[in-house]
Amino acid sequence: MEKIVMHEKNPVDLEKIEIDLLLEGIYRHYGFDFRNYVFSSIRRRIWHRIYSEKLSSVSGLQELVLHDPKIMRSLLEDFSITVTEMFRDPSFYSAFRKKIIPILKEYPTIRIWHAGCSTGEEVYSMAILLYDEGLHKKATLYATDINESALETAKLGIFPLKKMQLYTKNYLHSGGRKAFTEYYTVKDNQAIFHAFLRENVVFAQHNLAVDHSFNEFHVILCRNVMIYFNSNLQNRVHELFYNSLVSSGILGIGKREDLAFTSHSTCYEEMDSDEKLYRKMEH
Repeated sequence: MEKIVMHEKNPVDLEKIEIDLLLEGIYRHYGFDFRNYVFSSIRRRIWHRIYSEKLSSVSGLQELVLHDPKIMRSLLEDFSITVTEMFRDPSFYSAFRKKIIPILKEYPTIRIWHAGCSTGEEVYSMAILLYDEGLHKKATLYATDINESALETAKLGIFPLKKMQLYTKNYLHSGGRKAFTEYYTVKDNQAIFHAFLRENVVFAQHNLAVDHSFNEFHVILCRNVMIYFNSNLQNRVHELFYNSLVSSGILGIGKREDLAFTSHSTCYEEMDSDEKLYRKMEH
């Protein structure tokens, strides 16, 4: 008989195969698609879960994930980026007030999509900004994220009181003109934001990697989300956003993100190059 020679893979190659199989299994079994996330970032989060579960390999985690939805939920939490704050990058909101609000005032109704809203701080920031500018009543905000538990937090509108000093500072630097304390009440070291701010907010689970458009929007904000996507997924998301914007609609992305190297680099005019605000142009 002919002898079969087995060529051993080096450990790095083997780990890549294991991670690819894990992500493929998650996609096929649960429908969550992380196959086009930046590999270094997803690898780090997988190993965090491996150590948390006291395992020693990616394959060990795969077995658990595919047979135990609770472990999948924990891994989903690991994969979800929840670093956020109210009026994050105040200069962005300042530019939005000066350059985008005058455009929105021309519309009879306004639809704004916060894609990847995390725990909702930036959605409440926009609701406050619109209230400041007299546009809150005619606006509907759609707040979506892949992470259901983050959305549940967002729906409550309750944030740690210790963060209010920073959030107040951000609000004032963004051009806020009221006392920030007008927007929340305090109870047990928590700031509870007034219910009227979320009256016009629709919270929903949405996966940018696989889900489609669900409306036509005047503004889409997706800030500091696509830095975790590879170029294929970025292009897919930009196609989704372009098709979801009204004619001359506004797109806002994060400071570390760029349109320049995407398939839609020529589809927008710059409204503010520093703050990454763009206006859709028709092909």
